[in-house]
Amino acid sequence: MQVTQGGLCRASQVAELFPTVSPEVYVRKARLEDCWEVAETHCSSFFPEYSFPLDFVLRIDRLIAMLFGFSIPNGCQRNCLVAVVGSRDEEACLLGTEELKLGGFDGRLSLNKGYVTGILTVDTVADFLPRKGPLRQKRKGIAYISNVAVRRRYRRKGIAKKLIMKAEAQARSWGCRAIALHCDTSNPGATKLYIGQGFRIIKVPEGANWPQPKTSPNVEFVFLMKLLDV
Repeated sequence: MQVTQGGLCRASQVAELFPTVSPEVYVRKARLEDCWEVAETHCSSFFPEYSFPLDFVLRIDRLIAMLFGFSIPNGCQRNCLVAVVGSRDEEACLLGTEELKLGGFDGRLSLNKGYVTGILTVDTVADFLPRKGPLRQKRKGIAYISNVAVRRRYRRKGIAKKLIMKAEAQARSWGCRAIALHCDTSNPGATKLYIGQGFRIIKVPEGANWPQPKTSPNVEFVFLMKLLDV
């Protein structure tokens, strides 16, 4: 299900089968100071076999992509969410100005910055949703989840669930009636996680030309969707 703008990510999902949530972990929107840790979480989760210098180059590539390539079409929304270890009183110790923005992130510095334990991207761009009508128009009102990852030491603590719940809340605030994602069929644990969160597998008709993430060859996906109470 994960995919980057360059289509570089191998499809993968983090499955958390034992939802013991640490009270010290909470989810918020990513800020400028989170970008390196977001890149680190992304690359260590999806490309764990990479070693120096390739791993460092990949992290720099992800960092640049977030800072300068986080653009979206007019009328669409996109947020990177992070699960962090730290104080919930995130506004108490902020320096700088919210007017400074870089690549879609607020340029704010927190003295009480949390440690990024997991990431998720949610948007309304609809690049990977089934198209509508003979003109294959993009669908509206459906949010899409991608790039779900949790650092290895924080897995099986319910963090992915918290990220998904926050993504659903964000989608509702955008007025979306549903939320969807692709999941790698080689990771049944992740599929089980999403089904447990109320997602349902949508059967793709044989021969249908549905958009899906561009990733490594021979990767197969299931498409899941959940209706939202708005």
